[in-house]
Amino acid sequence: MANIKIAYIGGGSSRAAGTMASLIEQGDNFDGSEVVLIDLDEDRLSVVKTIADKMARAKGIDLKVTTTLNRKEGLTDCDAILSSFRPGEFEARHLDESIPLKHGVIGQETQGPGGFFMALRSIHILADIVKEIEQVCPKAWIFNYTNPVNIVAQAVATQTNVPIVSLCEGPIIFPHWFCYSLDLDADKIKANMIGLNHGCWSTSQSYDGGDPFPIFVEAYEQRIKELGDDHRGLKMVRLAIEMRSLPADYFYYYYFRDHAFQTCRQKKTTRSQDIMAALPGYWAHYREQATMDVPVLDPERSRGGIHELELAIDAMDAMFNDRNEVLPCNVLNRGALPDFEDDVVVEVPCRIERTGINPLPQEHLPRTVVGLVKVLAEYQVLTANAAWSGDRKDAIRALASNPLVVDFDKAEAIYNEMAVAHKRYLPERLW
Repeated sequence: MANIKIAYIGGGSSRAAGTMASLIEQGDNFDGSEVVLIDLDEDRLSVVKTIADKMARAKGIDLKVTTTLNRKEGLTDCDAILSSFRPGEFEARHLDESIPLKHGVIGQETQGPGGFFMALRSIHILADIVKEIEQVCPKAWIFNYTNPVNIVAQAVATQTNVPIVSLCEGPIIFPHWFCYSLDLDADKIKANMIGLNHGCWSTSQSYDGGDPFPIFVEAYEQRIKELGDDHRGLKMVRLAIEMRSLPADYFYYYYFRDHAFQTCRQKKTTRSQDIMAALPGYWAHYREQATMDVPVLDPERSRGGIHELELAIDAMDAMFNDRNEVLPCNVLNRGALPDFEDDVVVEVPCRIERTGINPLPQEHLPRTVVGLVKVLAEYQVLTANAAWSGDRKDAIRALASNPLVVDFDKAEAIYNEMAVAHKRYLPERLW
């Protein structure tokens, strides 16, 4: 089994306890390994370490857990970097979600202007992390969950030689959400979803081994009578039926833009404010469990649930234990998706083994949906380039290309306000 050193950037976050639970659940695959928790909050690092130590001991897993506030020190000689941090924390996300609404655009963590500024902040920090990786662990892989994962991977993969894979459970869980909305058995649906992160569609799909769409239509007609046509989940079901392809949930913001905007504007709090209100309760639960001999995380009192970033743990296991396993990943296309250039980071099934991560060849996306995904891909590239080495003008051009903006005056006005709000998290060239 793999005996490796993992540096976890964001190891003091509200998701970190659940992430360590995921790792320890697969602890036999990493017996003898070390995890270095890296963050800016010493107290929270201590809580996560205590929980992880006790969980590992209870399962009889040989796992060394250490903590540090010194990122470069924590990265030294590591084999894998798990990146899951939030620059500006939830206060910055609140700005991402609230400021665009004043300009008639939805506010969201990974989409539109909110996702754009999250990308600028994340990549600004990743650029420094990459320099440290090149100095102290040049052979390490980045397993990235820092949002927006596609734009982060685009920047690092095209601007550096540091190997990176971005991960997201979306292609696995999105098909299930249609079943939840229709009160169908989610275990019976299967789909191959490809495209971009938070921007993928299915190229094949089945329910109980057959065509899902007649079943969807019948269930939809019944559920629409019960729930009405204002239900977000049913709107996405209708989109799937009309396009004969299952969309990522985030296409709600594009195909039902007016409904999404009005829903965001009418809500009294942003999603980030809701999370900030819940954070004290999460940490109270973690501190409580840290005092127990055998910590047990309550999914109702834990941020994100009791097992977090599982796909990253699966990917590390597949690589360092040479599993030759296929998992959905965000990597450079390299010819896998015929609709996109080779140097665009795409989300596709990939074969993971000790030698690396290789995207598997795919068919074309349905013609009815591929156009918007191509636009989002060009926006992704422009944003990654602007965040990595561009200036303010490059950034405004990139934002103007986003399908939720597509208005230069509006893009400039949004950029001006948000750049001031996020000034302390951005390089001077982007002010």
